[in-house]
Amino acid sequence: MPKLAHMIAGLLAPLCIATFFIATILTELFGSHAAVAQLKSLIVTPGLWIMVPLMAAAGGSGMFLAKSRKGRLVDSKRKRMPLIAANGLLVLVPCAIMLNRWASDGTFDAAFYVVQAIELIAGATNLTLMSLNARDGLRMAGRLRTSSTPATKTH
Repeated sequence: MPKLAHMIAGLLAPLCIATFFIATILTELFGSHAAVAQLKSLIVTPGLWIMVPLMAAAGGSGMFLAKSRKGRLVDSKRKRMPLIAANGLLVLVPCAIMLNRWASDGTFDAAFYVVQAIELIAGATNLTLMSLNARDGLRMAGRLRTSSTPATKTH
């Protein structure tokens, strides 16, 4: 059961972040201020209420599954998890809440866009780290091979 929970949470958590990321970019580029405000509201509720438990479930189940394992891939995943959690809780969540407040007030000033940029960078960072963890998890499960054979040149 922990493997299934880890697989589901490990798939859905980055999917949430990717959805927020893509929706933010598209809405900022093509939407009105009202559309941005609506999106920011949806990201906070229900978005954060979905994403945060999924990230906790992915991290917790991953720690449970890795408790008796050793090796380079497990160590790499263990090192990334605090970064993912800190980035999510200390950057993404506060940015989402602040942007929602400002957007609902119609405050689309320089500070809004600076925080928006920070949120997008943090989201991209978490997507990258989560993708690396997924790759290493698939390698640990034997579902993804490492490319240990160098490419040969033909003359």
